[in-house]
Amino acid sequence: MLDLSLVQKIAIWIPPVLLGITVHEVTHGWVASKLGDKTAMMMGRLTLNPLKHIDPVGTILVPGLLLLLQAGFIFGYARPVPINWRNLRQPKRDMALVAVAGPVSNLLMAFAWALLVRAGPVFGEAGIALVYMGVAGIFINTVLMVLNLLPLPPLDGGRVMTSLLPGPLAYRFSRIEPYGFIILIVLLVTGVLGKILWPLITIMMGALAMLTGLPGETFTRLLFALLGI
Repeated sequence: MLDLSLVQKIAIWIPPVLLGITVHEVTHGWVASKLGDKTAMMMGRLTLNPLKHIDPVGTILVPGLLLLLQAGFIFGYARPVPINWRNLRQPKRDMALVAVAGPVSNLLMAFAWALLVRAGPVFGEAGIALVYMGVAGIFINTVLMVLNLLPLPPLDGGRVMTSLLPGPLAYRFSRIEPYGFIILIVLLVTGVLGKILWPLITIMMGALAMLTGLPGETFTRLLFALLGI
C-alpha cells in the first residue's frame, strides 16, 4: 500500500468523481431523449465532456474542500441536465424512469471500477494506481447512487416518489423541492444523513469489495488511505 500525498489523492479522485457525476447526468438526458424529450440533446448536454457538466461549486469546490479538510467522505454534483416533462410521452411514468436512470448508471460504474481493481495487479506497479482509483470509483459511485435515491426533491429519489404519488399528494410533495438542498445540508451537518445512508453504503460496498477480489480489510485500508482517515 502506498503512502499517498495530497496531490496523489486528488489525482486519483478526479477521474472517478468527474465520470461519476458526468455519466449520471448524461444518462438522465439520454433516457429522456428515448422517451420523447430531446432538450438535453439539443443543448449539447449528451456528451461525456466534463466541461459541459461542471458546476463550479458542486464539481470542484465541494469535493476539493472535503479532500483538503480530510472530512472522511466525499461527494459532488454536476449541473443538472435540462428535462422538459411536457415532451415526454407519458410524463408521470417517464419522469420516474429518467430519474432512476442516474443511480442505475452509478451502480453500473461501480461494478466497472470493481472489475478494474480486480485487473489492476496485471499491470504490475502501474496497477497500484489503478487499484486505488478503482476503490475511489466504487466509493463515489456507491455514495452517489444511495444519496440520489433518497426520497427528497430535487434528488432522483424525490422525483421517483413524486411520480408514484397520486396527483394531489404529488403536487404537495413536489413543493418541497426549493428547500430540498437546505434540508439535505441540515441532515448532513446534524449527522442524520450519515445514519440513514451509511448502513446502505456499507452493504453495497461490501458486496462490490468481494467482486474486486481484495480481502475486506485490504479494501477498507485502501479506502481509508484515500479518505485520509
